[in-house]
Amino acid sequence: MSKFRLGELLMTRGVNDLVSEDEEFARFTWQFLKRHSVGDWGDLSEEDKKENEFSLGKNLRLLSAYERGNYKIWIITEADRSATTILFPEEY
Repeated sequence: MSKFRLGELLMTRGVNDLVSEDEEFARFTWQFLKRHSVGDWGDLSEEDKKENEFSLGKNLRLLSAYERGNYKIWIITEADRSATTILFPEEY
């Protein structure tokens, strides 16, 4: 069960293009979106994970980072929970 509202789901052009072309990457992306929604912040430092936990109750922005093989993505949910964006770190 989700810990917070994801809002509108968005992807950057780079992520969208790779999701369209690579089935493994598409599975990877959706798997980690589900983890993000339940508060599994992925490959963040303990300090950043604690910041997310604090941010849950304060309606602040949430960030998760996930890496598998050659793929690394960030997932950001806006403070007002209106949107969640999946992006490559270099697209930030």
